[in-house]
Amino acid sequence: MNDHSENLGRRGFLTAVGLVGAASALSLGSASTAGAAPRAAAAADGKGGHWSGSRSANGWPVKEGAGRPAGIAVHRVEGSNASVALLTGDVATVLLHVTRRFHYEIRTLGAGQVHGHTADRSVRADQESNYLSGTAVALCPDLYPAGARGGLFPHEVTVVRDILAECQAVVRWGGDDPVAPKEGHFQIDVRPGDAGLRKLAEKIEKWNRTPGEGAGTIDAFTPRRLRAAEAMRARQRA
Repeated sequence: MNDHSENLGRRGFLTAVGLVGAASALSLGSASTAGAAPRAAAAADGKGGHWSGSRSANGWPVKEGAGRPAGIAVHRVEGSNASVALLTGDVATVLLHVTRRFHYEIRTLGAGQVHGHTADRSVRADQESNYLSGTAVALCPDLYPAGARGGLFPHEVTVVRDILAECQAVVRWGGDDPVAPKEGHFQIDVRPGDAGLRKLAEKIEKWNRTPGEGAGTIDAFTPRRLRAAEAMRARQRA
């Protein structure tokens, strides 16, 4: 069940910051990594290059062809003036949810500020290859360029961590890349056919049909959600 948002206020924000610090002491037990996406190394040094593989770093087939490749469609980001080309189906459902939460809770997104599928094989880090398969988004890439840290305020990072926890390790944040962080980057982090992706997409689809649920209704600063966010941070950084 979602925690519905109310005005946090200065007092609530300071309380949330304190809870974030307390939550950092929590540790997470061993978790299954069966659904984790494979890691490629073509641009692992952070210097970039040309991605030559038939699959992107997260294991999804690269989508190429004249015009718009099969399986790629342009999707409107509900509640904004933005749109983005993504792989249709569960991938688009999940990444659009992530994008909407960013739009509502971190920074308003406008036309041209959400980048998705591309046929350009030039990458600065492995994670950027995932645009080739339509399984990643770059939000406000001019504001959050590859290799830069500190573009988000602490409370905005808290929201990002909450989004990742809500997505149950199906999504990875580019800000966690140890070599070439990219704070506006979010990618699908499981292989094609992963059951967790299907389950998450079904949950989001249900939220989208239910008034008062889903993106735009969430308070990321409740104690329960802060604990879950810290646990997911520890899991994904392990």
